[in-house]
Amino acid sequence: MLFHDANGLKIRGHLQFGLNAVSESNLFWDLAATTAPASGFDPDTEWLEGYIKPGLSFEFQLDTGAVFYGKLSAVSSYTWGTDAFDTGDNGATTLEEAYLAIRGDLGTGLSYDVSLGPRELTLGTGMLIANGATSGFERGALKFGPRKAWEMAAIGRLSYGNAAGTAFYLDPNELPSTDGNNELAGIDLRYDEPQGGYLGATFVSVLNSGSPYPQAAPGGVGAPTVTPGAREDTKTLGFYAKTNPFAGTLENWTFTGDFAYQWNDRIDMEAWAGRVTVGYTFASLPWSPNLTLGYQTFSGDDPDTTKLERFDPLYYQGSPSAWATGSKSASTFINSNVNALTLALRVEPTRQDKWTFRYAHIRANELNSPVQFGQATRVNINGNVVSGVTDAHLSDDLFLEYSRVINRNMFLTTGVSVSFPGQAIDNVIGRNASPWTGGFLNVVVNF
Repeated sequence: MLFHDANGLKIRGHLQFGLNAVSESNLFWDLAATTAPASGFDPDTEWLEGYIKPGLSFEFQLDTGAVFYGKLSAVSSYTWGTDAFDTGDNGATTLEEAYLAIRGDLGTGLSYDVSLGPRELTLGTGMLIANGATSGFERGALKFGPRKAWEMAAIGRLSYGNAAGTAFYLDPNELPSTDGNNELAGIDLRYDEPQGGYLGATFVSVLNSGSPYPQAAPGGVGAPTVTPGAREDTKTLGFYAKTNPFAGTLENWTFTGDFAYQWNDRIDMEAWAGRVTVGYTFASLPWSPNLTLGYQTFSGDDPDTTKLERFDPLYYQGSPSAWATGSKSASTFINSNVNALTLALRVEPTRQDKWTFRYAHIRANELNSPVQFGQATRVNINGNVVSGVTDAHLSDDLFLEYSRVINRNMFLTTGVSVSFPGQAIDNVIGRNASPWTGGFLNVVVNF
């Protein structure tokens, strides 16, 4: 929304709001009935969540040719009813973006862009750095996740042609109840081909953190060891790539790859993760179907070593179209000690309508080792305290999603999903677990 445009100054208004209705049955395959029977957790629930995000931005053309710009925005969100994490009837209003920046040319093809203050930043494919803020719990709007901006960000980007280097310092906007005082810094180098391919690398160093890491008990027998502040000094080097559209025999094929190596000498940690995908568009068929097959894996801690091998996914983009491990299972398993074989089929009957079907076969990389954070630590039938799972097969997730562009400002999305528990979940419960099902319907308006 353009409010002012004169004398080199542009002022725009921004407004986004949404409403989401969610229903869940047999949440988390009703694991709580076995692992936390005293909690009184209800596995069946429905809730309504909403948010509004108003903002104001400006651009001012300087006499030197540079552009001075910035943005101020906030998020107010609320959940009516009880959500999947047994929290509800609450919400919060928080600052979202509040940055000042300048961009311009240095001559000989070089350009720069420097900013300071809370703002969004996604690097690469969103495997490591994407989600700078946390929603849900005391802030409400768990599924929507309307907060994206880092609480503080210093970002400097230098570009030359299709190549760019970005240096950054980030402080995530964490929940007050679980603030780990995390601070990150690093650099991203990227080259983009005009046809759509790219090649890049990201280095991230955790400068400060109170966030703990769990480590499997020796031999997998016993409760995991949880070390406060273990994340501090963790370093991650990631690579990402996507091919250009091919001509000839490989026309309509697309290949992507991601790989990350992680280490922390202070706590003897060494971990890794990666993903490969192969996509094909049936361009000659009606609705232009696109089929993508993928495999992603994130190392877990080997209970037979003293080294910590559990991958820390940092601040990844956890939507089903990005780095979620499964649709429903992503609410149970973070991207650590899991792997998934995935399939996505997308069709577009019209320019305004899109259907997407997703399937994920999810497994654990290490048995008797924390899969998420050790919440399923329990006493087995032999009286031993164990963590993780005793069978690799965790679940099979199916998700059907429909999205409709109602008009240039209004978007509707609805979906249904089901997660069939694998033998690993059956073993935890001690019987054949029932599927976890759910659905949602939301509308988002964006000006």
